[in-house]
Amino acid sequence: MSNNKRTTDSGIEIKPVYTLSDTQSLTELPGEFPFTRGVQPDMYRGKLWTMRQYAGFSTAEESNKRYHYLLSQGVSGLSVAFDLPTQIGYDSDHALAEGEVGKVGVAIDSIEDMQRLFDGIKLEDVSTSMTINATGYILLSLYVALAKQQGADLKKISGTIQNDILKEYAARGTYIYPPKPSMRIITDIFEWCSKELPKWNTISISGYHIREAGSTAVQEIAFTLSNGKAYVEAALKKGLDINVFGKRLSFFFNAHNNLFEEVAKFRAARRMWAKMMKELGATDPKAMMLRFHTQTGGSTLTAQQPQNNISRVTIQTLAAVLGGTQSLHTNGFDEALSLPTEEAARIALRTQQIVAFESGVVDTVDPLAGSYFIENLTNEVEQKAWELISKIDAMGGSVSAIEQGFIQDEIARSAYEYQRGIESGEKIIVGVNKFTMNETNNTPIFKIDDSIRAVQSERLAQLRNSRNADSAKTSLENISTAAKDGSNLMPHVITAVENKCTLGEISDELRKVFGEYR
Repeated sequence: MSNNKRTTDSGIEIKPVYTLSDTQSLTELPGEFPFTRGVQPDMYRGKLWTMRQYAGFSTAEESNKRYHYLLSQGVSGLSVAFDLPTQIGYDSDHALAEGEVGKVGVAIDSIEDMQRLFDGIKLEDVSTSMTINATGYILLSLYVALAKQQGADLKKISGTIQNDILKEYAARGTYIYPPKPSMRIITDIFEWCSKELPKWNTISISGYHIREAGSTAVQEIAFTLSNGKAYVEAALKKGLDINVFGKRLSFFFNAHNNLFEEVAKFRAARRMWAKMMKELGATDPKAMMLRFHTQTGGSTLTAQQPQNNISRVTIQTLAAVLGGTQSLHTNGFDEALSLPTEEAARIALRTQQIVAFESGVVDTVDPLAGSYFIENLTNEVEQKAWELISKIDAMGGSVSAIEQGFIQDEIARSAYEYQRGIESGEKIIVGVNKFTMNETNNTPIFKIDDSIRAVQSERLAQLRNSRNADSAKTSLENISTAAKDGSNLMPHVITAVENKCTLGEISDELRKVFGEYR
């Protein structure tokens, strides 16, 4: 065996051999604090993870067709992707929306679009995840308004809004308002849902985009858990009960190719969050559980030899399942080229189903537990993540660390080092810097038609002409008043969407009060 040094992607040194002396005795059981081994005592023997395929493009009708197709193929939860104008609070007919309508997700401007999006789907029967942040409060209001129209029992409605604005400032960029009013909107959602929508996950604290921006696995959990802590502290300041809202916090992580480090990362994150919540005052074990959704790594997909991505996604699926995820989206092999085609989406779903029903990895809980290497690596990842968290705490927490640019700089440095490793050939990416070939790419590409903006604009004009103008105007004024006097925004936003106010109008109302973050 050669003596060359090996490290994980986070730079943790890997020894050639691990023995009993490298690990502590493992007495803990799954389903028990601090949940290193999983949040359920029986994990996937009791219930498989939710197989969710992220989809949304073009118009609500087109996305609706894809949802019906995915439901027919065995997905157990929907996951909605929204276009950029929807994410940053502009209607499709706004000048800044030009060229972006329906491109990276579906365009949703009003309650009528929401009706088309879920046509033929009973909201009581599905769990829906919505990747939406700055306008999360509006999309949740639209979903609630639609559920009410369907006659659903709001106590039975389940799903998640991402609603994690801190990682937008740090890594992704789809913010509207400054940090403080944004945090206020989020705690309004926590408060309203705890009373009216008890099964809804009010936030999905997201490491996914931090990792996509170039962080390491250690940074991904350190920055994500720090953000989580900031949300909890904001809710506590508002007088909310940690044992109530703590149960509805969920997380969203990435799965990359370094199989064992990823498994260790998921195990360490659960243990760290349990300790953190206990320190913040949680006494109910359910409020200390870190429940998470995983998506396979978009940034790991290559445009070169795209079929190789099927193997990458399989490794990442295994990492998420061996790490104990509650829900999973697998990327299509063609996503470095375009939005996934129907065939690529089907293969991605089948990858999950093959792992679930053919691999045997679901037959026992935490099957890698007790491995000298995994236990040692879990401890190493945890220790390095705590070191980063204590640096952030010393700066006054996540909001301050983001305002000072610390988190952004750390991510940028890791991204640079990773890229440098690829360019020097130290880090091998199959088909990119080794085992390359001259190829003509025949992979079919999914194209979005530019005429969608015209369709959406026409619909907006009809909506504004046909609604009761006075009711719409009053609804918007009530949102403005609530924003100024500090009362909960949610009931007013729900009334506004029921009165056919548009996403852009509601966002603008709060822009006037809160201003925009630059």
